[in-house]
Amino acid sequence: MSETKNTAPAILRGVLEVKHKVYLTPHYIRITFTGDDVPAFAETTPGVNNKIFIPPAGLNEIHFPDFDFTTGEWTHPPEHLRPAIRTYTHRAFDAKKNEMTIDFVAHGESGPASAWAIHAKAGDRLGVVMKAKESVIYPKADWYLLAADATGIPVIATILETLPSTATGIAYIEIPGKEDEQYLKTEADIQIIWIYNEHPGENRLLADAVRTVKIPEQTHTTRFSYVAAEFSAVKDIRQFLRKEQNWDQSELYAYSYWKYGASEDGSVKARRQEHHEEN
Repeated sequence: MSETKNTAPAILRGVLEVKHKVYLTPHYIRITFTGDDVPAFAETTPGVNNKIFIPPAGLNEIHFPDFDFTTGEWTHPPEHLRPAIRTYTHRAFDAKKNEMTIDFVAHGESGPASAWAIHAKAGDRLGVVMKAKESVIYPKADWYLLAADATGIPVIATILETLPSTATGIAYIEIPGKEDEQYLKTEADIQIIWIYNEHPGENRLLADAVRTVKIPEQTHTTRFSYVAAEFSAVKDIRQFLRKEQNWDQSELYAYSYWKYGASEDGSVKARRQEHHEEN
């Protein structure tokens, strides 16, 4: 385990080992990790983003890049050792069992993270990097509007699990089909609506569903929306809430995990720019 420090929050960097894997649905894999580096992540917050480092095929070692704070540049390992880096969500942590959980969407073997998760077995290693701080992923409100595709389920599930029983609202969740519905625990009065879409990114099903919601007036109740989905859907929903419904910036957090037709590496600049311009 290593910890990198500068004036920003410390960065936790660890190598975790697969303990067990389960398919929660045909397209949704939960992998539980263990290892000597797990305890260092105890103070991090489930639901926040992390970076996973996926070793090249046939390699079960993680070679992290090193950051030089003097030059402000990364030094990467040789190509044959270089891991693929993807953004995922810290789903759960269990100190007593020395376990950390990350959920994966199984969408075939074209992407490195999905392919790795599909073939992962006990003992396989994955690198994880996170900021060493606790985070608040949503503010207190009376009414919540949650919207996500399959990639956003981990953070939406975390929010639902932690909302108080007094909270009300609605959650729209886009999945490939009925067989991918899963039980999402919550004590809040949240209506969960599943949207079946075999081709996410190719249409506006999620955004169109959000546009049908009856939004309470701000004068009568506090409200907050968390959106985690494909780039175009996030942009459309943000436009609807901020421009058409005149929501304040503080009432919305929206993040796109992917962009249709582009790899994560190829879309990261556009997604980051859109996120920072509006959040």
